[in-house]
Amino acid sequence: MYKVVIKCVSWILVLLKLCSTATGQASELSEIFENCHKSSSDFDNCIKNGFNELRPYFKTGIAEYNISPFDPHHADYVEQRRGLTRGVVGGYRLLLSDVSEFGWTNSLVTKYKTDWENNKFIYSQDFPEKSLSGLYDFKASVLGRNIHTKGVWNMTLFDYAQTTSVTRIGGAGGLLKVRVEIDKLGDLKMKVSNLFNGQKGIEQAADFLINNMWRPGFPFLKPLINELVSTAFTDIFNESFRYFPIDKFIKD
Repeated sequence: MYKVVIKCVSWILVLLKLCSTATGQASELSEIFENCHKSSSDFDNCIKNGFNELRPYFKTGIAEYNISPFDPHHADYVEQRRGLTRGVVGGYRLLLSDVSEFGWTNSLVTKYKTDWENNKFIYSQDFPEKSLSGLYDFKASVLGRNIHTKGVWNMTLFDYAQTTSVTRIGGAGGLLKVRVEIDKLGDLKMKVSNLFNGQKGIEQAADFLINNMWRPGFPFLKPLINELVSTAFTDIFNESFRYFPIDKFIKD
């Protein structure tokens, strides 16, 4: 009987701890944005500073509002297609799965702007270092030849900056559409396993070219990366922020 009582008391203490943590997070959110009024000329700057104060929550999320942790970000899969993966015309399908993205806690929002007319906000963000990893599955058709390879990949971006626009389609609870654009990239390091189905010599040469000669090809890769990241972020933002009660924290 004594052990049962102790166990019940322990569960009650855990529940009280969880409730107090959730209440504390809501209170802190209110304090962070309490001076951000939509009618104020300083509104955008207030929101920018508020975003930066939220960084401690990137690793924990805010369970009370169903906000998942942001550091790392996680996406089950991101898919990109161009043309046909079979036939003479050519094309490819790239499937990235179990994707994790690290580095948000050390990022800094440098610009923020609200576009009231289009129900959108735009912000720029600097990352000293951002890393991504996951699995890939690549199918392509080149001049009638079919290619299929899959494996593990990881990529680290240094001195990286991006601008993100988030648009709500419709009223409260409407879908969120996210668009990410790369602003700058100081350096890139990338590893891709099994890129040429185990042909070590070719894979070593490709690894060298990717990590030492990426700059000339970056203008061509940039739109593809923007599209991939935008697709992943649209899913992530809808999962965590579609029903977030923003008016509870930001007043007119």
